[in-house]
Amino acid sequence: MTQADPASAQPRPDPPVAASSAPVPAAVDVLVIGGGPAGTTAATLLARKGWQVVLLEKGVHPRFHIGESLLPMNLPILQRLGVLEQVKEIGVFKPGADFPLQDNANSINVFRFERALNPVFPHAYQVKREEFDHLLFQNALDNGVDARMQVTVEKVEFGADGRPATVQARTAEGETLAFAPRYLVDASGRDTFMGGKLKLKKKNALHQSAAIFSHFRGVTRREGADAGNITVERFPHGWMWLIPLRGDVMSVGAVCFPEYLKQRRGDNESFLMQTLEATPSVWSRMQQAERIAPVHVTGNYSYTCAQMTGPGWVMVGDAYAFIDPVFSSGVYLGMNSGEHAASVVDGALRDPTSEAALQQAMEKRLKRGLKHFSWFIYRFTTPVMQRLFANPRNDFQIEQAVISMLAGDVFDNRPVLRRLRLFRLIYAFNALQLAPRAFQGWLRRKRQVRESFGGDTLQEGNP
Repeated sequence: MTQADPASAQPRPDPPVAASSAPVPAAVDVLVIGGGPAGTTAATLLARKGWQVVLLEKGVHPRFHIGESLLPMNLPILQRLGVLEQVKEIGVFKPGADFPLQDNANSINVFRFERALNPVFPHAYQVKREEFDHLLFQNALDNGVDARMQVTVEKVEFGADGRPATVQARTAEGETLAFAPRYLVDASGRDTFMGGKLKLKKKNALHQSAAIFSHFRGVTRREGADAGNITVERFPHGWMWLIPLRGDVMSVGAVCFPEYLKQRRGDNESFLMQTLEATPSVWSRMQQAERIAPVHVTGNYSYTCAQMTGPGWVMVGDAYAFIDPVFSSGVYLGMNSGEHAASVVDGALRDPTSEAALQQAMEKRLKRGLKHFSWFIYRFTTPVMQRLFANPRNDFQIEQAVISMLAGDVFDNRPVLRRLRLFRLIYAFNALQLAPRAFQGWLRRKRQVRESFGGDTLQEGNP
């Protein structure tokens, strides 16, 4: 009789059991990543069309965000969402934008939206973004969206057909969630979830800037009807904004050439105040000001992604591209693209054979609007643009077309687009007249693109 090996006679331990097994993906029609203006717009409109929509927001509303100045073209979208009256209640009436002349602190050119070409709304609002974004998130919930906060999307897996098959996320408590969406809308903002996963996000090769800003109480406002205007003030290293908000609050900041912001030494507050103090027309309004929020710095503002759409997914708002905020276009571009994406997703789900055509039309339209904003933004601090904004003329309704652009009307209004193209010719003619200065401005802009920037207090991991 053979004797058993003592070691083999011992009971074998059970194999280790995983702490938690992967959840079975929940089938949904549409999964939206991000609960800002772009994501909530797309989610709300898709839920109204009868689709089962899950929206995942990694943060908690209300939460701080910059971009407080809305455009008149935001208002029709807010009206369609059913929240225009609520926004009116939390906002400051914004009739236009004023541009002080850099070399003359007492001279201000005001561009009122009522002078745009056929304005739909002759005004806009300035809003505290924590209130505005929370309002839109709640509106999504009220319209049947399964909207969840503190849920971070971590992973997307694609099926054999190249479409998003499963999306994995994690709650603040560490619970793993999984979804199997028929369509994915990336509204993740500057996180650019799909842009990062697919390595699509690229630093803008034509423009680069950085910003430093905070909120203050007691800043002097414009008088009378212009009290709610945004002020956009050029200075030698970029431009500044003053945005009046409710409760005597003013958002004040400077968008700077990166080479300037890299010069800061010591604390951010001191650098911001020194920057404001060097511009007399701004500093004179800050004499009774009290800072009531942290001073933030954020860099590498401008980027774009190589694709906006793909099989079964679409990017909206800042997830696709972000441009310098000089004309307050960010929230509008996000909501506009969110609304358009809702139509694309709805059409593709109802008729899959239409997906490619719908996506192509969306990309063409949105890139056209981005192009017109970008052309102005890239040249805003040049001597040529300073001359043209300081001496506005309405020949051929050019000034009215520029005001329409400032109002956000750059997508579908052909009379506006024709006149903006004519404005480019006027710009070129003036550039020839100012050739040496214009060339120096161009060289400086090109130099900024090569600058790197560190110390971002808002967005780590930018390109």
